[in-house]
Amino acid sequence: MRAMKPKLTLHSGDPAPNAAPARHCVNLPAPFAMRLGGVLPEVRIAYETWGRLAADKRNVVLLFTGLSPSAHAASSPADPTPGWWEEMLGPGKPLDTERFFVVCVNSLGSCFGSTGPASVNPETGRPYALHFPTLTVEDIAAAARAALHALDIPRVHVLVGASLGGMSALAYAILFPGEADVLISLSAAIHSEPFSIAVRSLQRELIRSDGAWQGGDYPPGDGPREGMRLARKLGMVTYRSATEWLERFGRERADCAGHEPFGIEFEVESYLESRARSFIGDFDANSYLYLSRAMDLFDAAEHGGTVENAFRHLKIEKALIVGVETDILFPLHQQQQLADAMLKAGVATQYVPLPSKQGHDSFLVDVDRFRPTVGDFIAAL
Repeated sequence: MRAMKPKLTLHSGDPAPNAAPARHCVNLPAPFAMRLGGVLPEVRIAYETWGRLAADKRNVVLLFTGLSPSAHAASSPADPTPGWWEEMLGPGKPLDTERFFVVCVNSLGSCFGSTGPASVNPETGRPYALHFPTLTVEDIAAAARAALHALDIPRVHVLVGASLGGMSALAYAILFPGEADVLISLSAAIHSEPFSIAVRSLQRELIRSDGAWQGGDYPPGDGPREGMRLARKLGMVTYRSATEWLERFGRERADCAGHEPFGIEFEVESYLESRARSFIGDFDANSYLYLSRAMDLFDAAEHGGTVENAFRHLKIEKALIVGVETDILFPLHQQQQLADAMLKAGVATQYVPLPSKQGHDSFLVDVDRFRPTVGDFIAAL
């Protein structure tokens, strides 16, 4: 049975009645077939919006998230809490909500409102856990498109994404040619290289090695906290750069140094511990496993045999490809590779390598560099 289209007032700048939360959910037409097999009998996608939809619906910006964020990219009257891209989205900012209608979707497979491994399977009454079908970046893109169509939004003016989000935006452009005009890819690539695959593989192993994981069948709200803590620590090390670690922490000793044998001695260790503990409990372990693997599985060349063939039918008019010199997860040469492939496909492409010292996370924390780069490009559209 196909889900009915929801009734929606497309202007998130106005507070919702009774202080309703900013996040919305839309049910997709069912069933939803996954790219590598398996079918989801029901799918819902969580999203937030900012700005006003134009009468011709040609001002839509679709924003994809990285692996761990929710759809709450920026504050709004309905939800004044700061979002993960607060300084990039809003009136007068690069994603200017006085000009654009911005839609941010929580990825299929995530745990912040969208259907994922932590969701209840309506056919069993239990969480999907590892019975959730294999998730791909293409599934994330297809679910986002289906969500827009369910909201009666037929096309996108600008696709934007960083990291996993950049891959999702690229997959959208490949899968649905002619349904988007512009692509902005930040710190992403046409595929993951062995180093980043190895890191994420080890993160997944740390989670699965925790006895509390229980083969994926842990109680809702519980799970492998120790495995998630260690996986997050490893991730944080790779999200930044050695240069930043040195300048930020040096060899400063932690306040708690020496309190226990082989415990925390240095300030950098204390920082990693703090960040890891703030993460566990907020993110479902199985969702982390599925999204992490989706990044490893993605390869644009699978859509035609080569990247050139995959891009042959692209109908993107313009693209902005941004990389960071200190990014070890998606090195700068991968951004160059993506930009070169876009140019070869006839897309008017701007490639910008940024000298940020903050590594892969620069798009989140070094906004003084990303703001003008993205803002100037969008302003010229």
